[in-house]
Amino acid sequence: MDARHSRPLLIDMMRALRQQLEILSRAGLTHLEKSVVEATTTAPAGTIPARSSAARPAAEMAPAPVAPKAVSPVSQPAPVIATPIPQPPTISPAISTLPAQREEATPQRYTGPAASATGIPATTGDSTPVRSLPAKAPQVPTENNSTPPDMPQPKSPRSRAQAQAALNVLNEQVKACRRCDELASTRTQTVFGVGDPTTRIVFIGEAPGADEDAQGEPFVGRAGQLLNQIITASKLKREELYICNILKCRPPNNRPPAEPECANCREYLLGQLSVIDPEYIVCWGTVAAQNLLSTKLPIGKLRGKFMQFGRAKVLCTYHPSYLLRNPPAKKDVWQDMQFFMADLGVDLKSKT
Repeated sequence: MDARHSRPLLIDMMRALRQQLEILSRAGLTHLEKSVVEATTTAPAGTIPARSSAARPAAEMAPAPVAPKAVSPVSQPAPVIATPIPQPPTISPAISTLPAQREEATPQRYTGPAASATGIPATTGDSTPVRSLPAKAPQVPTENNSTPPDMPQPKSPRSRAQAQAALNVLNEQVKACRRCDELASTRTQTVFGVGDPTTRIVFIGEAPGADEDAQGEPFVGRAGQLLNQIITASKLKREELYICNILKCRPPNNRPPAEPECANCREYLLGQLSVIDPEYIVCWGTVAAQNLLSTKLPIGKLRGKFMQFGRAKVLCTYHPSYLLRNPPAKKDVWQDMQFFMADLGVDLKSKT
């Protein structure tokens, strides 16, 4: 065969080979096995080499799908549609429906040595008051101390002279105070407070009466005399306590203190407590309890248990003037004092 007739045949062979390569390329096969190449190159001119097993159609060479279908060698492969992969949902940490619990201040019971070793001897059945209260234990700050927002932080330990000097400065401020026009214009003098400036126990009453206004000292009238009897029966001594009132001035005609008057005097009360830094506070009466603890609960709901103010344990009980009007309530006050003194290591219930 001359060159004129062999050229068209060669072109046809090349075209057929190109088609095969395109089909294989679409099927992902880019390399031919050596046997296919040799068969193609060694085939006689004018003939199409036989298809070997290595040159199978693209559908046969491609991996079989789950449900295999016959694919024509000349059919166009189905276009691949990119399906977005769904992102897993973002899982937020579980949020508790309960509010974060704040550690509440719980009264810490006396855990020291036996009562006789605390400086307050156990009762022997007689009415002899104790000689002295034990020295104030050093304060150990803890997370359980619940301090109201307006409660001054306790200062570093002071000597008796330093504490008294600080109280004297505060007393001079009280004497010059005229925040309550009616009280300032009708008082004889202010009634600041008396007692040991480094004591463990503070007694808080309501307001001065006529006798207190005249003498300048809290609890010196009939109610004060009854309070002295309670103090003695509880094996305490008045001079070892600190006694003050919510108000530093006598309300006219001994009327109950008004809320604005209590608010005006609160700064001075908190100043006294900040200097003394007591371990115990006894609130005598509704006015004292509600104003110190900022509550509207009646005294009957507050007594018989310890409340908390700063680091101090607070006992609430009836005012001595109420006992003068309602003597049967004395037994309730005595129960409260037994509960109070038991926390100090003194058993007032014992008969021996």
